[in-house]
Amino acid sequence: MKLLHIDSSILGDNSASRQLSAGVVKAWQAAQPGVEVTYRDLASEGISHFSGASLGALGTAAELRDAAQQHEAQLSASSLAEFLAADAIVVGAPMYNFTIPTQLKAWIDRIAVAGQTFRYTEAGPEGLCGNKKVIIVSTSGGLHAGQATGAAHEGYLKLLFGFLGITDIEIVRAEGLAYGDEVRSKSLSDANALINEQLFAAA
Repeated sequence: MKLLHIDSSILGDNSASRQLSAGVVKAWQAAQPGVEVTYRDLASEGISHFSGASLGALGTAAELRDAAQQHEAQLSASSLAEFLAADAIVVGAPMYNFTIPTQLKAWIDRIAVAGQTFRYTEAGPEGLCGNKKVIIVSTSGGLHAGQATGAAHEGYLKLLFGFLGITDIEIVRAEGLAYGDEVRSKSLSDANALINEQLFAAA
């Protein structure tokens, strides 16, 4: 069992999404002691925004003369390889300005690759990753679940992973984190209860 753990918050140890995603991984390891975890911190690794240069870097590193392009090619290749190898993915996804962090979007641009994670057919697009499970750790300062304001956050991530063929998607949500200490504490407590009492109860 290979588990890919992705964090994207820029807040370091103060991040609610990082604390909760670590809790998911810890609970998973307790339920399945043999799980092999690969961790990627998108905020510290600096995957660049998708651009013409990064698109060109999708060639093999050996074909590229520019050192920055070689690094970009290696980073893109390793991100895709980790995703393809994973049986499950835990994604820490805080909301910034009604959407996901740009660091997380840059990673998505490296793993959403035609011919690798999806393909186009005469009948339309087909996801190639249907054997994977995704747990999205969603955090936000306000209340957006089920609202139009959440469409570019949770809604986008569910759409994206669904496009890749993944239907086994669960959400661990902590919202209203900026609504005062009482609301924040209850939201985090409820999220932790979901992780520890429900997600792995049948494992």
